[in-house]
Amino acid sequence: MRFLTRLLPSFLTSWLLTFTLASLFHSQYVVNQLVNVGVVIGFSDRVNLTLEDWLGLLPTYGAIIAVALAIAFSVAGLIYRKYNKYAIQLFVLSGITAFAVVLIAIESIMNITIIAGARGWGFYLQLVAGAIGGYAFAMLAHTDISKNGAK
Repeated sequence: MRFLTRLLPSFLTSWLLTFTLASLFHSQYVVNQLVNVGVVIGFSDRVNLTLEDWLGLLPTYGAIIAVALAIAFSVAGLIYRKYNKYAIQLFVLSGITAFAVVLIAIESIMNITIIAGARGWGFYLQLVAGAIGGYAFAMLAHTDISKNGAK
């Protein structure tokens, strides 16, 4: 029951933040690449593109991120229970690791970077989204984790 009342809301909130940042970073990376080759893109077009990307990426990239974070946070929780310290660092590192594994695995399997915003320096922005998601989860679930360990 503790999972449903404490950890699930913390997870869903951190996942939503993480996905939103990853989608935002993706969209702005792509727009920036277009601007670099001379395409003029107004503010309203940037906003529309960002919202359309968020909705378009939600069923696929959003689901992939949810699964990756669930696995990564579970492993971080097990490590935390065993060593009982460094919760924030563990969850930040687990968020970064989740994104790195997903992006590298997708590129290795499909031999293409399907998330255009994860090319070049955009890859590191995706890792930042994972780090922020891990931090958010650690902070939101901190009381429960520090009392009982993540289960």
